[in-house]
Amino acid sequence: MTSTDTTSDARNALVALRAEVGKAVVGNDAAVTGLMIALLCRGHVLVEGVPGVAKTLLVRALATALDLDTTRIQFTPDLMPGDVTGSIVYDSRSAEFSFREGPVFTNLLLADEINRTPPKTQSALLEAMEERQVSVDGRPRPLPDPFTVVATQNPVEYEGTYPLPEAQLDRFLLKLTVPLPTREDEIGVLARHAQGFDPRDLSAAGVRPVAGAAQLAVARAAVAGVTVGQEVLGYIVDLCRATRAMPSVRIGVSPRGATALLAATRAWAWLSGRGFATPDDVKALARPALRHRLDLRPEAELEGATADGVIERVLATVPVPR
Repeated sequence: MTSTDTTSDARNALVALRAEVGKAVVGNDAAVTGLMIALLCRGHVLVEGVPGVAKTLLVRALATALDLDTTRIQFTPDLMPGDVTGSIVYDSRSAEFSFREGPVFTNLLLADEINRTPPKTQSALLEAMEERQVSVDGRPRPLPDPFTVVATQNPVEYEGTYPLPEAQLDRFLLKLTVPLPTREDEIGVLARHAQGFDPRDLSAAGVRPVAGAAQLAVARAAVAGVTVGQEVLGYIVDLCRATRAMPSVRIGVSPRGATALLAATRAWAWLSGRGFATPDDVKALARPALRHRLDLRPEAELEGATADGVIERVLATVPVPR
């Protein structure tokens, strides 16, 4: 089998993830694609949506369709950093101290309702997300590869929550929003439940592993080979620089945000079956890659300005290379 065939098989396996997740989740193709892009880029994802739009089910279905180790942490106000990273424990039988790994030692970590836990525990994920290791008792301990954090949060309920600081938001490659379903999709959800669908039993819904670490490794290598022309690089930089000059923005997209948009653009181009990126690929990923990296002025927010609105304006005004 040639390398081209292997790459094609890896792409087909990842594209098949959408169909598998679709057996459990109705009408969230954009969010599924965003999660796939994060896996290809070794990035992390923040999923935001009101309660009841299947955020957790979406990630659980993806985890089931991937032959990877997965762990879920329900973030609560009393969760401690050691509950995430692990801790040193004393073994009375051997009379020695040993390290007990926490749930962060996995391939796909679902951090459910991450804004429900205090900053001290939120920061326990910072080193893991950026350095792919945790330090306990002064010793660095590497995390498995692949390692991706998918965190969920509720955008409208602020009672008893702790908003993520800008430094931690910037660690997420993408911020995906899960909207309320359309009427047709909502009818489809009810129809599945009427037929006996149980969201707690995904295997009964027919969700099976269709891709694993081997396909993901091949896909990541292929994504790294996607060509990005100078005009597309310039377009990415121009978009990010334009956000810094918007009157409603206090702090615009940083160079790290530009590199995140570049990585997501290459992954999307490869998933689309191309070995090169286009300005349209950049446009497709601009909102999820940049929306959480904009700090709006308070007076602009009071007047109704939003991060997505700023990005829409930037996309409409920055010249597109031809």
